[in-house]
Amino acid sequence: MTATLIILAGGASSRMKKSVDTNLSSEDTEQANTRSKALIVINDRPMLDYLLFTAKKAGLKNVIIVISPQGDLFKTYYGLKDAQNDFHGLTISYAVQYVPEGRTKPLGTADAVLQALEQYPELQQQQFLVCNSDNLYSSTAMQKLRATAAKNAFIAYDRKALQYPMDRIARFALTLITSEGYLSDIIEKPETEIIDRFKGPDGAYRVSMNIFKFDGAQFFTYLKHCPIHPERNEKEIPTALLAMIANNPIAVAAIPLAEHVPDLTGKNDIKVMNAYLSQHIPNLNWDY
Repeated sequence: MTATLIILAGGASSRMKKSVDTNLSSEDTEQANTRSKALIVINDRPMLDYLLFTAKKAGLKNVIIVISPQGDLFKTYYGLKDAQNDFHGLTISYAVQYVPEGRTKPLGTADAVLQALEQYPELQQQQFLVCNSDNLYSSTAMQKLRATAAKNAFIAYDRKALQYPMDRIARFALTLITSEGYLSDIIEKPETEIIDRFKGPDGAYRVSMNIFKFDGAQFFTYLKHCPIHPERNEKEIPTALLAMIANNPIAVAAIPLAEHVPDLTGKNDIKVMNAYLSQHIPNLNWDY
């Protein structure tokens, strides 16, 4: 059972910076415009603290945070060393997602995982979890991924349990799952006219919120050769997944789960996240 989690925090946070919320304080607005979303302070601590807290509750021990080359602020919170920092019993290390020459933004989520595996090559022969830094996944979701016998898996969220309108659901990734419980298709940010194609036989939508379990020995090649999306100009995890299941239709297991996943995409999510955490995690008791 894996004890390693890779958290993707090297993105440019473009949607957060471009969004507008006139009800935010000047301090919150400044943070939203200048920090990684993972480091926006929610209830007196960075958002990432709460994700690390649920990871620890799920039994994870080793965390690799993928940061940008300008990500030194992470080190002020989670340890100054490049690797093997102790943070409330978690071992925190960093991987840097370097931006290729000629680009101004990182090359996407598949590239972020690839760079982590290249900087920590032992992961190329291990299993590990991967998730975003701006979603608050539950310890239940992480425990289910850790416990599955499948080498590669993802949490397939029931759209009805996600407390978002359909136009926001379409900004995530919709999936199709076989009757045997394997991923058969996945699309990131689908166009409106094709959304209905991803409705399951029971009439339900299954949503990927970018939390996965991967086997490094199997997935590394697909990350390395992942093509760039023609519209978004990034290498995305769903593209690498599609290549893997094209070669092996039972490569990726779907783990169904019906629960909400708080998301920090735009400025108007900051107060929502604040209220959610005030109710559900009012205190970070690391010694629970």
